[in-house]
Amino acid sequence: MKLTLPYPPSANRYWRKGRNGRIYVSPDAEAYKNEVFFLSVSKKLELFEGLLSVKFDFYRPLKSGDLSNRIKVLEDALQGICYKDDKQIVEIHARRFDDKSNPRVEVEIQEV
Repeated sequence: MKLTLPYPPSANRYWRKGRNGRIYVSPDAEAYKNEVFFLSVSKKLELFEGLLSVKFDFYRPLKSGDLSNRIKVLEDALQGICYKDDKQIVEIHARRFDDKSNPRVEVEIQEV
């Protein structure tokens, strides 16, 4: 399965700590998850059930940012859309490129 999705927010902006000390998903994160959901629904994807290998090619808009801070955000956004739980992922390949004019992430998921 291959998908091209919008460039995700950083994990630093994804989770927030509430007044009661509980961690919640930020409004930026909710917006990103909703965007991924609506883009994916049109493709009529079926949930993978088994163990998975994922490949992420991140094309960032600016020459800054941490590659690993984007991976968890994307794994969480795809949960329930491409796979039941991100614990199914047993192999990750991630690369970072620069593309100011078209920031995105290209995703490839396969069962292993």
